[in-house]
Amino acid sequence: MCVDIPLAHLDRPFDYLVPAELDETAAPGVRVRVRFAGRLVDGWLLARVERSDHPGQLAWLDRVVSAEPALSPQVAALARAVADRCAGTMSDVLRLAVPPRHARTEAEPAASPAACPPRPAADGWARYPRGPAFLDALHQGRAAHGCWQALPGEDWPARLAEAAVTVAAAGRGALLVLPDHRDTALVHDAVSALAGPDAVVTLAAESGPAKRYRRWLAVRRGSVRIVVGTRAAAFAPVVDLGLMVLWDDGDDLHAEPRAPYPHSRLVLGQRAVLEGGALLVAGYARTAETQLSIETGWAHEIVAARDAVRAAAPRVTAIGEDDTQLARDPAARAARLPAVAFEAARAALSRDQPVLVQVPRRGYVPALACQQCRATARCRRCAGPLALLTAGPATCRWCGTIEAGYRCPACGGGRLRATVIGIRRTAEELGRAFPGVPLYTSGGGEVPTGIPPGRSLVITTPGAEPPARYGAALLLDAAALLARPDLRAAEEALRRWMAAAALVAPAADGGRVVVVAEASLAAVQALIRWDPAGHARAELAARAEVGFPPATRMAALDGAPLTLVDIGETLDLPPEAVLLGPVPVLEESEGERERLLIRVPRSDGSALASALAALQAGRSARKTPDPLRVQLDPQQLG
Repeated sequence: MCVDIPLAHLDRPFDYLVPAELDETAAPGVRVRVRFAGRLVDGWLLARVERSDHPGQLAWLDRVVSAEPALSPQVAALARAVADRCAGTMSDVLRLAVPPRHARTEAEPAASPAACPPRPAADGWARYPRGPAFLDALHQGRAAHGCWQALPGEDWPARLAEAAVTVAAAGRGALLVLPDHRDTALVHDAVSALAGPDAVVTLAAESGPAKRYRRWLAVRRGSVRIVVGTRAAAFAPVVDLGLMVLWDDGDDLHAEPRAPYPHSRLVLGQRAVLEGGALLVAGYARTAETQLSIETGWAHEIVAARDAVRAAAPRVTAIGEDDTQLARDPAARAARLPAVAFEAARAALSRDQPVLVQVPRRGYVPALACQQCRATARCRRCAGPLALLTAGPATCRWCGTIEAGYRCPACGGGRLRATVIGIRRTAEELGRAFPGVPLYTSGGGEVPTGIPPGRSLVITTPGAEPPARYGAALLLDAAALLARPDLRAAEEALRRWMAAAALVAPAADGGRVVVVAEASLAAVQALIRWDPAGHARAELAARAEVGFPPATRMAALDGAPLTLVDIGETLDLPPEAVLLGPVPVLEESEGERERLLIRVPRSDGSALASALAALQAGRSARKTPDPLRVQLDPQQLG
């Protein structure tokens, strides 16, 4: 049995006796109730054996909650592997992998398996030299590992649907993991158009408990071969899994915020190893982790030729790319909307095309500072940051206090300046600059499903771009993305820019992208050349030089200062381990917390995970009161 106990020192199977009356229903994979430490707890029946190696007396299985074998052997092995890889417990992983039971839904009869659809033509993959060969490998059942670099303007939901239906045509299952519900809807519609609506289901929390469990059971029972969903769907119990797809692996939504914090990329990579299925990591940009898999030979890149990239990409312009631009607009480096951006917008509007304006911040003016000394403006009541929610007086973002007569405590100045401008203020400014042009905003949970044809201005936050064919894109406030204190700042900025630029028409059709950033920056140069692979190679080499992931394995430990000092002195680490810190955690809600980083070579990754698991088990057995957060290969290092 796997007993649902959130204690690290009890993270192992336990043997129980099965009563004769439960012999038929107590099958591997069913939910059970057992008595543990004097109380009834939930658990999973992992296997039936004739005898136990336990020398003591065994307790009896109390009851079988449901005869439905909800936990497949493949998902159980995956949960164990992910727990070991992340220094977590199997019960925590199973809570992420298997949705809560819905008894009425479970009693419904199982649907018959859908017929195998015909293999699609998939002509769109011909633009990529290795694309047809990859689809042939999928149809033949080979465990191919690919990294697909989508062209600008590519109908990527259709391409992913063609790959999934190619696998389903051979009688195997396909699993496609997307960052959010908008992407899952696009891919679901694309698969339905090829294979029919009964051939695919979407697994997402937005579906509700009953509908989600009904769809999950259909997958577990083998009634549906193709699954589309968000990060939790990476554990979907697809029967005879032949293909796993991960779209846009750099998106933060793929990182699980609950312990043991597995990333969708990790889960699917483990499944590819355990189940022998094919894996396709796809996107417009490329992460350093994906680049590492290519350089080690574990995966092969699927990219288009350079002439095809140049034909599909828009023209990208940065600030200071030549002397002529600066001579015409000497204030271009300081302006938020330089002349070249206005020219690109006017040209697209004159062609009756929409213009996309990407702004990294939501709201009106979310950050203010003293105009005289540039000190951050804070509330006199709670010291929270001041912001302009509207064109009115400054308001505290924490307590809501209105600061009508602000005075800077440092210099006594009474005037404020904006340090960050949001989409609402940007929309207000552009509305005055382009009167009579329809204006739409997208972000903060409100994303239009589409933009009406014709000229318009669409102001959006990164990742909330409505689908359309834009004549131009203006990427504003690049410093807000590039200057973040995070290891992935440049990688994230390029990913956001490329996702927006991919919606713009090709340069031959007048498509133009203006990024308001210095042309000499590496991320900007990668955008200009549309070379995410080159940027990923340089990023990986730079991280290897300084010893940062993914070139190394790293763990982040957050806890009380004295706890981290004791851990640093007693933890049994590999010989080449390096301890960095501890340093304070800059989060007001955390109290007095610090962070300790542990770095080891990639070859010692398993030893590091084992050492951290032993640490957690020892603290759990001693009932140590101080909480400790352990995260391997954290997605954010800042």
